[in-house]
Amino acid sequence: MSYLNFDKALLMNLERSLSKEMIRTNRAGAYNSTTLIDCNTRKYHGQLVIPLPGIDDSNHVLLSSLDETVIQHGAEFNLGIHKYDGNNFSPNGHKYIRQFDCEVISRTVYRVGGVVLSKERMLVSFEPRVLFKYTLLDAHSPTTLRFKPFLAFRSVNELTHQNDRADSSYTEVGNGISTCLYDNYPCLFMQFSKKNTYVHNPDWYKNIEYYKEKERGYEYLEDLLVPGYFELPIKKGESIIFSAGITEVSPRKLTQLWDTELERRHSRTDMFSCLKNSAQQFYKREGDRTYLLAGYPWFGARARDQFVALPGCTLTIDRMDYFDDIMKTSLDEVSKFMSGKTEGIKLQGIDEPDVLLWLLWTFQQYAKTVSIEKAAERFSETATEIVAFIRKQKHPNLFLHNNGLLYVNGTEKPATWMNATEDGLPITPRTGYVVEINALWYNCLKFTAELTRTAGNEHSADLLDYQAEMARESFVQTFWNGTYLYDYVVGTYNDPEVRPNMILAVALPYSPLDRQQQKSVLDITTRELLTPKGLRTISPKSGSYRPVYIGGMLERNRNYHNGPVWPCTFGAFAAAYLRIYKESGKSFIERMLLGFEAEMTELCVGTIPELFDGNPPFKGHGGMSFAMSVAEVLRVLDFLKKYEN
Repeated sequence: MSYLNFDKALLMNLERSLSKEMIRTNRAGAYNSTTLIDCNTRKYHGQLVIPLPGIDDSNHVLLSSLDETVIQHGAEFNLGIHKYDGNNFSPNGHKYIRQFDCEVISRTVYRVGGVVLSKERMLVSFEPRVLFKYTLLDAHSPTTLRFKPFLAFRSVNELTHQNDRADSSYTEVGNGISTCLYDNYPCLFMQFSKKNTYVHNPDWYKNIEYYKEKERGYEYLEDLLVPGYFELPIKKGESIIFSAGITEVSPRKLTQLWDTELERRHSRTDMFSCLKNSAQQFYKREGDRTYLLAGYPWFGARARDQFVALPGCTLTIDRMDYFDDIMKTSLDEVSKFMSGKTEGIKLQGIDEPDVLLWLLWTFQQYAKTVSIEKAAERFSETATEIVAFIRKQKHPNLFLHNNGLLYVNGTEKPATWMNATEDGLPITPRTGYVVEINALWYNCLKFTAELTRTAGNEHSADLLDYQAEMARESFVQTFWNGTYLYDYVVGTYNDPEVRPNMILAVALPYSPLDRQQQKSVLDITTRELLTPKGLRTISPKSGSYRPVYIGGMLERNRNYHNGPVWPCTFGAFAAAYLRIYKESGKSFIERMLLGFEAEMTELCVGTIPELFDGNPPFKGHGGMSFAMSVAEVLRVLDFLKKYEN
């Protein structure tokens, strides 16, 4: 039995199987995603979804579904499944599934009478191409397979409907066809490793329903064009490969391509190997530039997310090569930003107030992993430039006050990671002196002093230490209320809401708090915010507590940071807990990890989503695979290595 294995009983239960999704990505930014039974429930689902920068910045669904039909003695058994408006499923191919596993690559086994057919799939690593391998494991009579492609050719943010603009014509290519429904789109090449018969019969399948979009308050019905179908015989023990990509491939090379790609895959046999695999799925190359995507299926490269997630998604899994590549791109774009140049910057939100501070924290994690000497050699100059940039008031929304603290304007637009809006204004208007920004600032001043001293500049280091001490004293005076930390302070208003942001002041390597204050903050965080999935975004004792992330966009935005649990907060909590309790706290953190272990077979198998409901059963929501969530759990696993015998 594999770690990620699902049996017939679960797969035939639509309530359970439709709630479990999978996603596989490649370095070209393409992905393949659907439910375990291949019934799409989101507009973001598709067998081949790719970025098309020539059109826009979003991903585009080319091949939405591929329905298979087994034919024996003139009888047809359709293995596909689609949900149509009115809670109608047709066909009902899930009833033929006997097993699904995805320990290495996804594999579905179907049984139709005496026919046993396996379907495996994977994305090619560095190009937008998906491969399917069909193997006839058993059959007692001649068998034919029919394949019916459902085409979308649209952005993941839109839905398509029957129209006269769709060009259903095709061109014959090696063992297949190419087609392109709309101008500006590339051709989709659908080819087999074996000769086949293609029957052209364009037809629209109307009102396919994506119930996940319906739940989210979006348009949820789509029409998809089926241009025709492919048929080919298959013998017992024979394998055939189907390819869908935007360039033609030699059919004779498909088997070799499959074998080459399979050799690159690694098994997912426990939580660590699952998350290691998931972390690498966020890497995206664009020419000579490399980014860490914030998550799937709808996130791009976001500056804050990239710097928070980078250590966990690279350093903890021994992918220094990708740390170096992503950092090279990041430093180039940060340099452009600080020089006032915006051309060529693709990191979204690079001007947000805490982004540069998180970059310095990333340098700090590198120093912890490699050495302070190496970090000083690589990053001391940049760190000094960033601190000088902030001190000289060059940042558009970071203002250094005489008390040594940083002040931000968060009333007109969000200034922190709690960035949901209503009518363009922040729902959680954290403004003024913000607790985690100033905790980061103190930590960054101390770390930059450490870097500078290591690089041999004692005088500059002393000046940084002096500024850090001023910031520390002001931090305690401003935020400490005798029990825990105010979330933000503006004018005479001290925000008393118990939120997870204050835990950073305990978790960071350089804390502005003394030990008793650290323990007090940890205690209230543990008591009011901790769940098996991370920290709630606000205490249940608050009148603003909205724990369930459901409803239309406005309701979800209001709830987003006012109750749901964000697993990315668990890394800071674990660091703080182990700081206070050291080795005696190890067993507690290990027990807390069981909540994430359970997620490996839930919402999106083998990964962790963006957030969870704040109340039991802590159902997952948002982006199905989220870089900061994955990264911070990986960091916690890395913390625990310190205590291994």
